[in-house]
Amino acid sequence: MMALRGARAFPRASLLLRTLGWQATGPSGARAASGHDQLPGPYPKTLEERAAAAKKYNLTLEDYEPYPDDGMGYGDYPKLPNKSQHERSPYYDWDHSDLRRNYGQPMHWDFDMYVITRVDTSPTMWPWYKMRRFLIAFFALMAVLIALGETFPSYRPVAPKQYPYDHKDLSSGEEPKRVKHYEI
Repeated sequence: MMALRGARAFPRASLLLRTLGWQATGPSGARAASGHDQLPGPYPKTLEERAAAAKKYNLTLEDYEPYPDDGMGYGDYPKLPNKSQHERSPYYDWDHSDLRRNYGQPMHWDFDMYVITRVDTSPTMWPWYKMRRFLIAFFALMAVLIALGETFPSYRPVAPKQYPYDHKDLSSGEEPKRVKHYEI
């Protein structure tokens, strides 16, 4: 009975929220927008619509480029460069220092992939061809060492196991005699 009462209460609560002006709009990628004014609108078709969308996202018309209208639902959201937050200066006085972003700044559509704890797109210290050479050289060295180890095996020196009696006497059935393996 209690579950049925809760099921009836949900439509009433959603109706109350809708009458108060709450609306669940926007695609799932818009979850991180700074406000409702930055939710994606329809794809801009004219130059005036592009200028209005660029102003909406605090971008110049030269910097504004929307995602292509391929039916994915990006709308007029700007296509930002694929750069992680590692590339932003840690010494700048950001509004949100953990994410290295300011209030009202548009976020990348795949923002959760480019946060500090994820992908780092900053330039590497060494070029890729040099790192590839080091990796190949490392594997070649390991292959040579394994081949040498298989060709010339070395084992730790092992002495015969020491018993407090002569081991040969056990097979004959005689009383084993005590053997001294050390001198004091």
